[in-house]
Amino acid sequence: MSNIMTGERVLSQPFVSIVIPTYNRLYQLAELVEALSRQTYKNFEVIIVNDCGEKVDVLQEVYPDLNLVIVELGENSKHVLARNQGVLRAKGEFIMLIDDDDLIIPTHLETMVGAIEDYDLVYSDVEIVNFAVEHQVRVAASRFLFAYEMDLEAMRSFSTYVPSGSLYRRELHQTLGLFDPDVHNYWDWDFFLRVAENHRVHRVAKAGVLYDFSDANNNQSKDPASRRDYLDKLSEKHQLGSLPTKNFFQLLEQPEVKQRQAESHILWDGQPFRSRLIG
Repeated sequence: MSNIMTGERVLSQPFVSIVIPTYNRLYQLAELVEALSRQTYKNFEVIIVNDCGEKVDVLQEVYPDLNLVIVELGENSKHVLARNQGVLRAKGEFIMLIDDDDLIIPTHLETMVGAIEDYDLVYSDVEIVNFAVEHQVRVAASRFLFAYEMDLEAMRSFSTYVPSGSLYRRELHQTLGLFDPDVHNYWDWDFFLRVAENHRVHRVAKAGVLYDFSDANNNQSKDPASRRDYLDKLSEKHQLGSLPTKNFFQLLEQPEVKQRQAESHILWDGQPFRSRLIG
């Protein structure tokens, strides 16, 4: 493990490191950076790992008020390895993960920092949003709440952990290592299971994250057939038994999943996050 993962945090270091891998989603990424610029909690750095995609340096120009670091990868490494590169460069005591097409509401970082005091990893409920694009700005075409009780045993059958907007102690990587690229699409489920085995995890019953499930983004979580091999690797690694590769929405209709549905607070006012890129 790199020395950057060790040592005490000094006052000059950001308290939270926000790690964002990106690949050819400049306008979605710009809206996320806009959302970060609106955070009520200000003590953070933003590490954008550009996975050999189109340049995103313009974001440093239009958001000079943010502590924004851009890491350029020389070849396309895919999202897990790109995310690991961001983690290795993180200086904060805590790390927040966010995908480049997702968004967080302005109070989300403050909420999560407040929630993690007695825990090692906290994650929130989310709203799953199908966005339409109007004049280069994403607006919600439809949205629904994704909120489920945290049942650790049930998490071995169907994970309701959404990594975007989750916050955890950076020191976890000292014992757990980095995210596992061998399970690819299931790196987040794998990480959650590894953390939950010996550490304190907690669900925050507030939907502070907007998870982009738009058709235009070709989200891989909609394509179960392409993920079978990775699911088998995950299952073998954690001895999960036979896991289905049904469509995401079909899985949500399973009785054992529906019974875990929970109440939550919906916080987003529905207004778009218009970035400074488009004025």
